Amino acid sequence: MKAVIQRVTRASVEVDGRTIGAIGRGLVVLLGVAEGDGVDEARRLAQKTAEMRIFEDTDGRFNLSLLDVAGEALVVSQFTLLADTRRGRRPSFTDAAPPEAAESLVREFEETLRGLGVPVASGRFRAHMQVDLVNDGPVTIILDTADLQRPRRG
Repeated sequence: MKAVIQRVTRASVEVDGRTIGAIGRGLVVLLGVAEGDGVDEARRLAQKTAEMRIFEDTDGRFNLSLLDVAGEALVVSQFTLLADTRRGRRPSFTDAAPPEAAESLVREFEETLRGLGVPVASGRFRAHMQVDLVNDGPVTIILDTADLQRPRRG
């Protein structure tokens, strides 16, 4: 799984001109599910997202997490994060999970966040969406479950 996480002051997602999800202070999570991903990856990535210290404390340091600031999350499925652009000019999406598998893992990610106490708004799976956000900072972090398994350099 891959996630692009943006710290925001507000964000919303529309489908067919209608707002279907909106948040205030928190994180927009663009989430891509890869072939072979499972429930463990979804839960681990959600936990990492909720606990990542990318909100500023009173000293202006990144010491607070989404949980610490009682922030919200807007989760938008985005298979294009799995694009393979190594050859040619048209991206290949063969590394993306099939829609049925991906949708259930996006829901697992959202449910894990909710279980941690994070209010979650969602996009609509397989819909053409417009995402509007105010990136705060700007702060944008890329997470990949493959990186969560690597030992940290000492």
